[in-house]
Amino acid sequence: MRIHVATDHAGFEMSKRLVEHLAANGHEVEDHGPTGYDAEDDYPSFCINAARAVVRDQRAGVEALGVVFGGSGNGEQMAANKVEGVRAALAWSLATAELAREHNDANVVAVGARQHSEEEMLELIDAFIATPFSGVDRHARRIAQLGEYETTGAIAGHEIV
Repeated sequence: MRIHVATDHAGFEMSKRLVEHLAANGHEVEDHGPTGYDAEDDYPSFCINAARAVVRDQRAGVEALGVVFGGSGNGEQMAANKVEGVRAALAWSLATAELAREHNDANVVAVGARQHSEEEMLELIDAFIATPFSGVDRHARRIAQLGEYETTGAIAGHEIV
């Protein structure tokens, strides 16, 4: 699977370890930055580039997911979710990482580099990648509604005020 990775200065060192870890587990990894440590860097462009690459790959039939992280993971998740077609979820436990995939078919996971040890982060990311979408009708229906709203501003049969 192709995994797109992005971070900011808070996760810079961890990103190098993550890229090595994912590659050692047989994944093709694309690192969207940063390329060097800069305490004043800004995460939005890195995360948006990774998110856009995930969507581009998925639309081309390439199996791909994304991993974005920074100090808390919150801003990185928000940045990724600005990209049409992205369903980024903040994972802080194994259950949230697995449910993001199983119920929400999340295609990007966000993790807080200052909230977890390296071992915990790798465990969360591995769980996210390993968990398939359940395909259960109610989950698929809800995901379709999110996509419909994202592209049209409406959800057929539901009032949006």
